[in-house]
Amino acid sequence: MGKNKSNVILIGICGCGKSTVGVLLAKAMGRYFLDTDVYIQAVEDNNLQDIIDDKGLERFCRIEESHIICVDLEDAVIATGGSVVYSKAAMKHLAEIGTIVHLDLPYKLIEERVRNLYKRGVVMGDAQTLEDLYKERQPLYEKYAEVTIDCSGKNHEAIVEEIIARVDDNVN
Repeated sequence: MGKNKSNVILIGICGCGKSTVGVLLAKAMGRYFLDTDVYIQAVEDNNLQDIIDDKGLERFCRIEESHIICVDLEDAVIATGGSVVYSKAAMKHLAEIGTIVHLDLPYKLIEERVRNLYKRGVVMGDAQTLEDLYKERQPLYEKYAEVTIDCSGKNHEAIVEEIIARVDDNVN
């Protein structure tokens, strides 16, 4: 299988808009949309929070990695779970099959958006706060991103337009 970089892969902290923007981006680009969190839930026949509760954070991350590595799509928009950046293997695979786009928002806006933190399947330790998680993951998102979109003060349509403009050279 010859891999090409025809996919657009969205990464970022929970609440940054990966799933919402991803659907709109796929529609605008005429592409298939995959939300890897939904995919994992379907394959595992369980919701993310229950998988984390039942199997623990480390095992969940291994499950997530194994499913991400199996993603074999072309010309798709892929919204990943926020914890995907903990796996070098998963990120290497994603970089091989697409352009990695980081949807970036300042912590204060994330804090305003994320209301159901303990029900949405967020990979975080018991003693961690959302702010701890943000500070831990932000350098990883920056490390892996080929394109970073500052989503502050922009509506979803403006973000979609900016992604299309900035990844067009990489994905056609």
